[in-house]
Amino acid sequence: MPPAPVPDLDELADGVRSGRRAALSRAITLVESSRADHRVAARDLLTRLTPDAAVHRAPAVRVGISGVPGVGKSTFIEALGSDLTAAGNKVGVLAVDPSSVRTGGSVLGDKTRMGRLANDPDAYIRPSPTAGTLGGVARTTTQAMIVLEAAGYDVVLVETVGVGQSEITVARMVDTFCFLTLARTGDQLQGIKKGILEIADVVAVNKADGAGEADARVAARDLSGALRMVRGRGEWAPPVVTCSALEDRDVDEVWAKVLAHREHLGTEGLREKRAGQQLEFTWALVRDELDARLKASPGVAAVRDEVRDAVLASRMAAPEAADRLLAAYDGG
Repeated sequence: MPPAPVPDLDELADGVRSGRRAALSRAITLVESSRADHRVAARDLLTRLTPDAAVHRAPAVRVGISGVPGVGKSTFIEALGSDLTAAGNKVGVLAVDPSSVRTGGSVLGDKTRMGRLANDPDAYIRPSPTAGTLGGVARTTTQAMIVLEAAGYDVVLVETVGVGQSEITVARMVDTFCFLTLARTGDQLQGIKKGILEIADVVAVNKADGAGEADARVAARDLSGALRMVRGRGEWAPPVVTCSALEDRDVDEVWAKVLAHREHLGTEGLREKRAGQQLEFTWALVRDELDARLKASPGVAAVRDEVRDAVLASRMAAPEAADRLLAAYDGG
């Protein structure tokens, strides 16, 4: 079967600007593609759409949402997203999924876990596969955000899976990073060890309902104390609140803290943060492109198997192998 042709970019850009969901899906599929011709077309499309994203009303609110597995991220996002659309917002959700090692595609079913929000005409949910690399997160998720904003979405929620380096990557591409936790899980210390609390702007203890409500309040108090140890004076003090996503209780309070952090940044602070993110995104694109060129290099292909076999047989150390591959790339 011949490869799918590159779409008409003028038509696609017009469709995105008009908010047509089919065009939006096609545009995000294009920017996620690893095909060389698609990558070129994606850069062209983003060049056309970036001015639209930049001037669309006020800058869209970009929020990263993370937490340990089982904390209820999808339930929380569905409750928050539904509240936001009911208030007149258009909400885009990008779920950064671990990729299938066999296909490179997303392996989580976020639309099935957020059925109510997925059927909301003012919401759009899209799994954003990592393709196994943090560079994949930086490239595809940032580009998907630009597409969503050009389509008129004024709130973009980026959900990450688990707690780790990908969360730090996502925190660097959003305005506010929200960390969800639970009572009685030891997340206070785990979060500090992994640096998550150091980058969190808002912390919410979820599942504060029924018998767990009192425990949630204790956990919130303990986390507030932990945050005082990792944040310096004069910095934004991340608020710690409790909520129940299942009962949609106090979720609006979490959102109020997100907006308070945005107000704390101010217009100039937000502009500087976005500018810094664009610079980081620039280098992420450079690294991603260099990785693609390295893999496609005829010189590298000529020695790849030989180097691989030598490393696996312990005849060649990793530094020597890396130098050999780079020399092959430099030699064309």
